[in-house]
Amino acid sequence: MPELSQVDRKASPPLINIPRQYNAAHDLIERNLSAGRGGKAAVIDDHGRYSYQDLADRANRVANALTAAGVLQEQRILLCVHDTFDFPCTFLGAIKAGIVPVAVNTLLTQGDYEYMLTDSRAVVAVVSYALLPLFEPLLGRVPTLKRIIVAGAPESRPDSLAAFVKDAASTFAPVNTTCDDPCFWLYSSGSTGAPKGTVHVHSSLVQTAELFAVPMLGINEQDVVFSAAKLFFAYGLGNGLTFPMAVGATAVLMAERPTPDATFKRMVEHRPSIFYGAPTGYAGMLASPNLPKRSDVALRLCSSAGEALPEDIGKRWHAHFGVDIIDGIGSTEMLHVFLSNKVGDVRYGTTGKPVPGYEVRLVGDEGQLVGPGEPGELQVKGPTAAACYWNNRGKSRSTFLGEWTRSGDKYTVTADGYYIYSGRNDDMLKVSGIYVSPIEVESVLITHESVLEAAVVGQEDVDKLIKPKAYVVLKPGIEATPELADALKAHVKAHLAPYKYPRWFDFVAELPKTATGKIQRFKLRANA
Repeated sequence: MPELSQVDRKASPPLINIPRQYNAAHDLIERNLSAGRGGKAAVIDDHGRYSYQDLADRANRVANALTAAGVLQEQRILLCVHDTFDFPCTFLGAIKAGIVPVAVNTLLTQGDYEYMLTDSRAVVAVVSYALLPLFEPLLGRVPTLKRIIVAGAPESRPDSLAAFVKDAASTFAPVNTTCDDPCFWLYSSGSTGAPKGTVHVHSSLVQTAELFAVPMLGINEQDVVFSAAKLFFAYGLGNGLTFPMAVGATAVLMAERPTPDATFKRMVEHRPSIFYGAPTGYAGMLASPNLPKRSDVALRLCSSAGEALPEDIGKRWHAHFGVDIIDGIGSTEMLHVFLSNKVGDVRYGTTGKPVPGYEVRLVGDEGQLVGPGEPGELQVKGPTAAACYWNNRGKSRSTFLGEWTRSGDKYTVTADGYYIYSGRNDDMLKVSGIYVSPIEVESVLITHESVLEAAVVGQEDVDKLIKPKAYVVLKPGIEATPELADALKAHVKAHLAPYKYPRWFDFVAELPKTATGKIQRFKLRANA
């Protein structure tokens, strides 16, 4: 029998009673109307405020219009829409009609979109007006694509979403889907290569809210939530759509990129009580001269995911705003966070403990369970795992191992059960026969007063042995010099075992990242 530190079985809550016949969109919408929240603000975007009744009416119009246009149950539509009211309306309207929305990143190239349209065999693409030039040439190139509908375009345009739903009825009986039917797809972010279509079922959306948002964040209908992570991202979809709708809270949506100033504007104007970000965003905000004062915001809690939150960032954020950042890890495959710190039990520098309802285990290179302090691949078991990768049987079989899902992340666990991130499987370095976590070295580098961001990869030395190499983004006004590189080496040596310090430094203007903010270390390794 594995020990608790090897397979962590934190107390499982009662099973969520999801009936066999179940439609996720109908549930999320109707629970608010039946609770008398029809007139309450559901969404605030850059153009206005919209009630839960507005959301229900618009989603029903989308469902009717798609059905009238001949889109059939289980067919896919591509959704490439900025974070505006149009996103939840289209996403939920499609699901209510049994149509499968494929939400994709709004920051990609035309080639990426052609690949995703072809791979998903989407018959309709709903795209934001600003993104239309990337999609128009694809209408004749992708065989299955029959129509492009433009969100945010004037109603006078015949291809606009407004015109598409104008004459559609505002009532719609949900299609008779089951809890195990395909509900929506997300494409993996591509931090390790080509994206994969990740298929999620109807039961998964609400379970992320019931298992994580309600017990771990304490979200309730009085909350106003704001996520810098976008809705196309699994983390952002829960933050800005599923979680607030599950309890009747209000979501603030922002179409533009989450620069520090754009984020501060929403924090001050709309005074969200819960903010969701990623480590890169938190670092950028803390470095900004325009960081709001504690009295200018109404935060009660912050959340982080996407990659490990460095201890220094968490502590500095708490010192400034007086609220904790609850760091956790989720994945596109598991839909949201399954391992996390929690209110009243935040240990910065760790990813906390398993979210109740999930089990995790650490597995060594030979498939054995590993003990405290030993690195192993994190595997997770829980009810929100994806059904498969679309059209990719090999990757599905190697990732989804029965009830267990491989995360691809290396972790260690302390004797008292806190999990510490060590990087991706292919990010780990073995220096002098000992594993070195690039995350550990990066976390020390960014505590230096001159460093904004850092990424560490392995590079061969003259003896063909792997040693750490650092790519560093300096804070504005700091000059890259050999003396600074020496100072950074000494800084790492002062905090970590000597063999862990970077032997080489490249000072760069920016680090390569996915559009969701994850550092693409495979690109840095290719140049090392």
